[in-house]
Amino acid sequence: MSHENISNEKNELARFNMIEQQIRTWEVLDGVVLHLLKQVPREDFVPAEYKGLAFADLEIPIGENQVMLSPKVEGRILQALNPSKNETVLEIGTGSGYLTALLATVTNRVLSLEIFPKLSELAKQKFNKFPFKNIELKVADGIHGDEAMGPFDIIVYTGSLPLLPSSVEKQLKIGGRMFIVIGEAPVMQAILIKRISEDSFKRDVLFETCIPMLVNAPQPERFKF
Repeated sequence: MSHENISNEKNELARFNMIEQQIRTWEVLDGVVLHLLKQVPREDFVPAEYKGLAFADLEIPIGENQVMLSPKVEGRILQALNPSKNETVLEIGTGSGYLTALLATVTNRVLSLEIFPKLSELAKQKFNKFPFKNIELKVADGIHGDEAMGPFDIIVYTGSLPLLPSSVEKQLKIGGRMFIVIGEAPVMQAILIKRISEDSFKRDVLFETCIPMLVNAPQPERFKF
C-alpha cells in the first residue's frame, strides 16, 4: 500500500472518530450536517504544521493570533442554521475557510468578510483546489455586517462579541437566521436569532461556550468608581 493510501486511510478513520466521538456526542445528529462533515476535507484547511491535529477537539492556530473553531462547535453552528440550496450567507470572519467551504457546499452564495488580508488570501488559495464558484471573499472589518450586499438568509459570526449588534440582525431577510456568540470569558452564550417579521426577532440560547473575540469588538462601558 502506498504512503498516500495509508495517509488517506488514517484521515478517514480520524474523521469517522471525530464525527462519532465529538460531533454526535455534542447533540449534532442532523444527517445533512454529518454527511457534510464527511464530505468536505477538514485537513485541507489546517496549517501544515498542525495537520496531525486536524480532527482533534480543540481550536487550531491559523496565524494572526486567530484560530480555527473546534469541530463540535462548527457542527452545532451548521445544525442551528440549517442552510439550504437557494440561500445567501454572510460570514463574518473567514478564518481558515473551512466553515466557508461547508456553507458554500449547501447554499447558493457565501460572502465572507475577513479583517486580515493574509488569512483571506490563504483561504482563497485553499478554495482554488475545489470547484467552488459561489464564494466571494472580501477584506473588511465585518463586525457591523455588510448592509450594501444584504439582506441575507444567513449571517454567521465566527468570533465572539461582548454585546449583540442589533443593527446586523436587521440585515436578515424575514425568515433568516443569525448565529452569534455573545458574552465575555469564561462564559459566553451561542445564540440563534430568527427574523420573524419586519420588527420582530426570536432569540434562542443554544449552548454555553467560549471562543476568541473578534478584532475591534465594541466593548461594554465599564462602571468607573
